[in-house]
Amino acid sequence: MSTAPATHAPGLTLHGGMIPDGTEPLVDPKYSMRDVTEDVLKPMFTLPPLLWHVAFGFAQLCLAIGGVAIAIQMYRGLGILGINNPVGWGIYITNFVFWVGIGHAGTLISAILFLFRQKWRTAINRSAEAMTIFAVQCAGLFPLLHVGRTWKAYWLIPYPNDRFLWVNFRSPLLWDVFAVTTYVTVSAIFWYTGMIPDLATARDHAKKRLRSLSRSPLKLQKGVLHLQRFAYGTLSMGWKGSVRDWAHYERAYAQFAWLATPLVLSVHSVVSFDFAVSLIPGWHTTIFPPYFVAGAIFSGFGMVITLLVPMRRFLRLEHYITMNHLDLCNKVILFTSMIVGYAYLMEFFVAWYSEAQYERAQFWYRICGPHAWAFWTMFTCNVVIPQVFWSRRIRRNLLVMFIISLFVNVGMWFERFNIFVLSLERDFLPANWSYFVPTPFDVAVTVASFGLFFTLFLGFCRVLPTLAMAEVKSVLHNPNAGGTDRGFEIVRWPSGPGGDGHARDEKEVAAHGAAS
Repeated sequence: MSTAPATHAPGLTLHGGMIPDGTEPLVDPKYSMRDVTEDVLKPMFTLPPLLWHVAFGFAQLCLAIGGVAIAIQMYRGLGILGINNPVGWGIYITNFVFWVGIGHAGTLISAILFLFRQKWRTAINRSAEAMTIFAVQCAGLFPLLHVGRTWKAYWLIPYPNDRFLWVNFRSPLLWDVFAVTTYVTVSAIFWYTGMIPDLATARDHAKKRLRSLSRSPLKLQKGVLHLQRFAYGTLSMGWKGSVRDWAHYERAYAQFAWLATPLVLSVHSVVSFDFAVSLIPGWHTTIFPPYFVAGAIFSGFGMVITLLVPMRRFLRLEHYITMNHLDLCNKVILFTSMIVGYAYLMEFFVAWYSEAQYERAQFWYRICGPHAWAFWTMFTCNVVIPQVFWSRRIRRNLLVMFIISLFVNVGMWFERFNIFVLSLERDFLPANWSYFVPTPFDVAVTVASFGLFFTLFLGFCRVLPTLAMAEVKSVLHNPNAGGTDRGFEIVRWPSGPGGDGHARDEKEVAAHGAAS
């Protein structure tokens, strides 16, 4: 078999694998490329554990409860919610911004860390990208519900019509539509592009299992395998693993990476303009764009830890999603927590320094008013609790980091609640002042959004590769672990604009139809 010349970046040693000089390997050196393939594909071709069924059933229950609440709202209208005058943006808009923020970590891990050649992203980028897609889907649910007559939401689309309706392109609400739809489109294409080589591996694995069951009477199992082979074969788009395939793949992946990178900063900046361009006390401030971006990355990494800690345990991926990966994620949480805390303090400083009585009154209301508990919950969860990550022992404790990630998620939800609801409760006219009380329907739809998110993520863990196998193989310290009796011959494709190339084993190359 002809092999392409090995190419690798400076500072990397190649002796069956790659590892940066002076650092510990990202994956245990005893694991080979075959181990990666078998371990990642195993959940896709075996029955899930009982705990998966329990979690999936609970998520479906939450989704069903919210579905009933949404159906009642469609029949009775928005009056069943807690919104009032002047609090016209309540729980729905809070949830919208919360879920958009959750989706930021996926693009940061996938695109920005890729461009900076951070190898530790390889084991967690696929799950983070999936989290991004699902979170933005949950976010898109709330503006549609908030318009009231959801079946007429298409009126908001700018197209010629006989109703003499046209959108206001000067409104930041319309900027939101373009920003979020662009973000979810690029993120979905980026996610799918990175999955194509792994889908081809799953396709070939299904073929192999079908051959092994050729004489088996298990018709149902063979039918499922036929369906999997067809689905993965269609989605892999004829991938054969040739040098030409890899060259086009790496070039396309790099292009989508730099396209997605500005979106990390732009999307939540545009979302912040919904509030920053208004005159409402507590909203009219220039700190919102960087403040929102830092908070989005903070909440996104919190959700990454919430998902990865149980996922690596129940899918038996501890050897690939290691404590080093989680430790680095916790460092990002600590760093962004300090940025968010600084933004909180600057809000109070600017309100005091501006000598604007309405701004001062708004921030006094937040810390001393009837909703002060929401502010202090936010501050404690987002600023105080993450400071324990200064300790390396705590950063590497699974139970503690999981609990802290839950606090981060709670704190970031209450941050949005403080910004949107509390600012609207106290505007310029005392005659307009009100107090927001969520109804059971607000709570039910919020619970449904979490049910939808976890339903999609649990389904993803069952039917798609949760790790980027091709990228994990490229950072193995010893891809030929186990010796020649396992039949491995290292082949390195020439690196393209996307990176250093991927290590492939001879059997996998043959399975993908590479030319000899």
